[in-house]
Amino acid sequence: MTTSREAWIRNYVDGGFVDPDPERSFENLDPATGRLVARVHEADIALVDRAVRSARRALDNGWADTPVRERAALLRRAADRIEERFEEFVAAEMADTGKPITQARELDVARALTNFRTFADVVAAAGQESFLTDLAGGRQALNYAVRKPLGVVAVIVPWNLPLLLLTWKVAPALACGNAVVVKPSEETPSTATLLAEVLEEVGLPAGVYNVVHGFGRDSAGEFLTDHPGIDGVTFTGSSATGSHVMKTVAPRVRPVSFELGGKNAAVVFDDVDVDEALTGLTRSVFANTGQVCLCTERVYVQRGVFDDIAAGLVERAEGLRLGAPADTATTTGPLISQAHREKVRDYFEIAEQAGAKVLTGGGIPALGEGLAGGSWIEPTLWTGLTNADRAVREEIFGPVAALIPFDTEEEAIALANDTEYGLAAAVWTNDLRRGHRVAQQMRVGISWVNTWFTRELRSPFGGAGLSGIGREGGESSLHFYTEPTNVCVQL
Repeated sequence: MTTSREAWIRNYVDGGFVDPDPERSFENLDPATGRLVARVHEADIALVDRAVRSARRALDNGWADTPVRERAALLRRAADRIEERFEEFVAAEMADTGKPITQARELDVARALTNFRTFADVVAAAGQESFLTDLAGGRQALNYAVRKPLGVVAVIVPWNLPLLLLTWKVAPALACGNAVVVKPSEETPSTATLLAEVLEEVGLPAGVYNVVHGFGRDSAGEFLTDHPGIDGVTFTGSSATGSHVMKTVAPRVRPVSFELGGKNAAVVFDDVDVDEALTGLTRSVFANTGQVCLCTERVYVQRGVFDDIAAGLVERAEGLRLGAPADTATTTGPLISQAHREKVRDYFEIAEQAGAKVLTGGGIPALGEGLAGGSWIEPTLWTGLTNADRAVREEIFGPVAALIPFDTEEEAIALANDTEYGLAAAVWTNDLRRGHRVAQQMRVGISWVNTWFTRELRSPFGGAGLSGIGREGGESSLHFYTEPTNVCVQL
């Protein structure tokens, strides 16, 4: 296939784009139509090594010693420049993911701006503790800490929220004086590459931000995490991949920050405002076509309102509009790929074999010739399953949820916590005391009450169990992206 230079998505190393090698490339397809967006240059091991070395050189050449105020100012300029090129980022995000234009504008690109501005503020305001210690003989010692950059950080981001999660990691890493080598998902390479243009435009020194494209094992992802020049890894993705990355970096004892999969629960009590709960559940089950690690796949409903919630959620699901991403009336896009759609469809079959009753969905929608090649699937709801069934225990990552009744508060807590994952939970109740009580008993990183996906970027975020290790956000990000040195001075 003959492709123009403009149709290539290239690697970005040491402050410049690398000419692509047609022998090492793969296709970037639009999930909504199946059409070719561009060809992507797959980085080989030599190019990954070059990226890591350029990052190290940037640190040694003064980036690590750049004053905090200058780094914060650069982050703010980056946010301003993204804002100026806002619609370019929206178009790139839509082409990679197929998500509706309203979501790309209001969530993905808008949050990228917020990430840069928030961490500029956080790093500018951060301080360190100091301690005055009494010693024998009436003398004292002063202990204080100095934070230094972690070093060269491997940033590996997934395909579901590629720009949002990229900037969630890159912004604090740069704010703390690190250099980064980014490996975006092979499914969504565009916005990481576009961000390279922006950071170059606002004056980021060469080598501080690098992008290498490719796959995981035996490709850029593994070449990067296996590189001895990497000082830490931040990764968002599947639990299985996270486990593999951890094994790779373990011999060199490198720090990791992992936000992994989820099999998240919502608990709906019978004192709830039904309409409010339905609005929240519609978002938490079907947002981004269910392709958010925080999405709800298990909905536990107290028996007194079970029928109302089930009927209402079916009505809301059937009211979603699947269609062209550029249509502002579209609410729901495709899955990321044909391969992922086959995975989700396999779980449809697994659930039905276990005795699930399909309340709505369960198939592939007919959307017309223009979208026939896309990775579309119907929003789907089940009843008739239990926590023993695979479809309730394993992450599906699609627009699907099982509705399961419960009787008591204690039973609801036990059901919600009966999982190897521990990322998020949502509690729906009009009893404020119960909301606090139950939310605190969820074994998760974030527990919402009467809301979902509401984020305070200065608060700690992460998961437990198969959902990850470590916390990012606010000062938690500063803790990961820096190494403190304690200085002890006898006075």
